Amino acid sequence: MDDDDRVFRALADPTRRHLLDRLFERDGRTLTELLEGVEMSRFGVMKHLRVLEEAGMVVTRRAGREKLHFLNAVPVQLIA
Repeated sequence: MDDDDRVFRALADPTRRHLLDRLFERDGRTLTELLEGVEMSRFGVMKHLRVLEEAGMVVTRRAGREKLHFLNAVPVQLIA
């Protein structure tokens, strides 16, 4: 699967688009913050974040004990 396919696959799901919207509103959110307003288990959101990371659309960094998620819009800009 090439990079464009990963981006399109990631964008195909409404939950993943919602997570990207939340990161666009405010970058650097924790998993707990991203769970707010999503009727899904923690594990389900983690799976969606993994797909977004594999597509290069979300970057994750550790800050102490927390894992922060950041939006990376470059993959979408490259196919636009």
